[in-house]
Amino acid sequence: MPVRPTTPPTLAHNRAIVSLHAARLIKTILLAALIFACQGTPAQPAYPDHPIRLVIGFPAGSATDIGSRILAQRVSLLLGQQVVVDNRPGASTGIAAGLVARAAPDGYTLFMAGNSNAVMPALQRDVGYDFFRDFSPVALAITVPSILVVHPGLGISDVAELVARVRTAPGSVFFASSGNGTMSHLAGELFGYSIGSRMTHVPYKGSSLAITDLLSGTVPVMFAPASTVLPYLRDGRLLALATTGAERSRLVPELPTIAERGVPDYDTRIWFGVVAPAHTPQALIEQLSASIDRALDSPQTRDALLAQGMEPLRGSARSFADQMRREMTRWSTLIRSRGITAG
Repeated sequence: MPVRPTTPPTLAHNRAIVSLHAARLIKTILLAALIFACQGTPAQPAYPDHPIRLVIGFPAGSATDIGSRILAQRVSLLLGQQVVVDNRPGASTGIAAGLVARAAPDGYTLFMAGNSNAVMPALQRDVGYDFFRDFSPVALAITVPSILVVHPGLGISDVAELVARVRTAPGSVFFASSGNGTMSHLAGELFGYSIGSRMTHVPYKGSSLAITDLLSGTVPVMFAPASTVLPYLRDGRLLALATTGAERSRLVPELPTIAERGVPDYDTRIWFGVVAPAHTPQALIEQLSASIDRALDSPQTRDALLAQGMEPLRGSARSFADQMRREMTRWSTLIRSRGITAG
């Protein structure tokens, strides 16, 4: 039987075979490269894999230091790594802020920022950093309620009487503070500004010296952190007129706010929160923020803060940034209008 000749392959057929082999070869090469890359590149360690440093601009024993350590203890448990508080006081927190602003944006160096960072740009020409350029807000954390207190010898028992006295004789009422440009100073200036009058400011080098003269009646008025004056309110050596925040404090819920007593929109809470260096990855910001919120939700953290005259102040990174902008605007307006200086 005759053999039928084989039809020679066409050019198109040959090209198809070559293309199929080439595709298989490329696929094999890519797969080998992927396997090699996975084997040759170690996986990134989970954050955090070593201790985190929380830098604060106040000395040990200050309200910011105590509150930071309470928060750090709980966050350490949640993250599985130690959060170490690093005290770098000086230059109205400028030393601490500058250190963190220059740190690597890797989530391992953080800064406890607050009111002073909203105030200082209006008091000093160059503070060495720009908050919104150099930092990424993480979360609000803690507030320290303040109380308007007077010496019983002043003969004033409520806010309305103090307002009347100050308006009748501007400058005749003296108020103490822990220093020029501090929140206890600005609280008194804002009070006078809000009622269209003025008290006379007496600055001290720290709150302990101011409290000493307050207790003696040498300077009869102060807008003081609750933690420093609560013992003297209990024994009757000082009289509380109102708290300075927008809402009543959980520490002394029976006390009205200054705003409730006829000074509208008055709010001079001391507050602080955590920031990271600018350009810190958003994933790390969110992880830190969630850990701080969980820590503040803890009854142990809340009770520890309340025992020290503080309260949790929860707030997202965005609300932190919004609050800082509002505070900067408000305090710069007051500082310019009253001619306040840091010296």
